[in-house]
Amino acid sequence: MSNAQEQKAQPIEQASVIPFRWREGELEVCLITSVRRGRWLFPKGIIDPGETYVETGLKEAREEAGLLGQIVGDPIGRYEYAKWGTTLKVTVCLMAVERTEDEWEEAEIRQRRWVPVAEAEKMLENAQLLDLLASAVQRLSGGKSSG
Repeated sequence: MSNAQEQKAQPIEQASVIPFRWREGELEVCLITSVRRGRWLFPKGIIDPGETYVETGLKEAREEAGLLGQIVGDPIGRYEYAKWGTTLKVTVCLMAVERTEDEWEEAEIRQRRWVPVAEAEKMLENAQLLDLLASAVQRLSGGKSSG
């Protein structure tokens, strides 16, 4: 019976961003805490009807972390996880952060922290997020001009 119920549940599409900036020549990413467990992760949320993954990613970054900027390039990857009796499929993009707000919608329930990549690797517990961070670093390092 549970298999039939699981098959009926449509997958839910989500969008996530890996917010980044260059500081004194070093790549930094912004992590936020999850609401329930306080684990470090990247902003993400459900793609509402009529929204694109780009629009959702930018909206979630602003709501969850007070970050404004733009999506850079194509998505760097996707991952899936189970929740609410269904599968959530997350499209992940890079977000070049142009401005950080001092106050934001979810400031009272989430922490936000800018960290160098090496520190982010220690803070992230999810293997899928670590893989996506590695892809982000590879893309951004390859695309950075030395000059």
